[in-house]
Amino acid sequence: MISERTLPTFNASSVTLTKEEGLRLYEDMVLGRMFEDKCAEMYYRGKMFGFVHLYNGQEAVSTGIVKALRPDGDYVCSTYRDHVHALSAGVPPREVMAELFGKATGCSKGRGGSMHMFSEKHKLLGGYAFVAEGIPVATGAAFQSKYRRDALGDANFDQVTVCFFGDGASNNGQFFECLNMAALWKLPIIYVVENNKWAIGMAHDRATSQPEIYKKASVFSMAGVEVDGMDVVAVHSIAKEAVARARAGEGPTLIEALTYRFRGHSLADPDELRSPDEKQFWGERDPITRFAAYLYEHDLANREELKAIDERVQASIEDAVKFAEESPEPDSSELTRYIFAEDE
Repeated sequence: MISERTLPTFNASSVTLTKEEGLRLYEDMVLGRMFEDKCAEMYYRGKMFGFVHLYNGQEAVSTGIVKALRPDGDYVCSTYRDHVHALSAGVPPREVMAELFGKATGCSKGRGGSMHMFSEKHKLLGGYAFVAEGIPVATGAAFQSKYRRDALGDANFDQVTVCFFGDGASNNGQFFECLNMAALWKLPIIYVVENNKWAIGMAHDRATSQPEIYKKASVFSMAGVEVDGMDVVAVHSIAKEAVARARAGEGPTLIEALTYRFRGHSLADPDELRSPDEKQFWGERDPITRFAAYLYEHDLANREELKAIDERVQASIEDAVKFAEESPEPDSSELTRYIFAEDE
């Protein structure tokens, strides 16, 4: 699981990254990491309930992909590991934390919890607990964008949809059906496989006849790309190319990001199946540490600037916890609300 597949190389010198863009990417990754660390603390203190799946280690994928989108128009569809996708999409930390606390001020009004983040305002199509469940939803979102733009002639509907899912979902029938439709109709969608090597306790290489998932795109004459998911510069560069291709009407892309979760499958997972050597191998490739070194090397930031970002993010997370703790519980009189569509 460590050396069977070499991480793809990427020529970072070919990328022009501004100081503003670099600091924005760094802050988003730090927000994701610190937020998830705080979630672990709150979970073990009994503030959160049910399954909570954390994203530690995979921050370069969420940041690199989502920050290549238009914040006011493009769609993001997540999985059950959705907190950081929501944050990258612009959902305020207060609303994400309150949702995890089951409060009425949460982005899903306290009804979704950890696995069902949703925000119409931020074009977050939802987190989905069932494996591969979000793939057809995202494909439908991409279809409506293309239909409104091409069939109805509304040039304002040039949105791109990004759909995140794990390596385990790539063996699900919905994956193949939706990729076929997306390629056939040239839908403006990017399918992102966050290949963290494990589907709960099943090692990826034991579960699929073709472990290189990005190669499955060739069956549908679709662009397929493999990227080092621990390198935010590489992910962001690949994402911008895929977004441009989708927005230009050139069809979908399948991106396989090779990444790793630093914690167990969920906070209830003792994480005894993965070897210490494997964890060390990937831990040494921490995406935040790597990107900080990149920023220093290219004179895009100094240590004081990054420290200031760390402190600002930490303050925002403490504020989010305070907001969540002080927010009201959903009123029992609204138990059946939001099940059906309501009149405007």
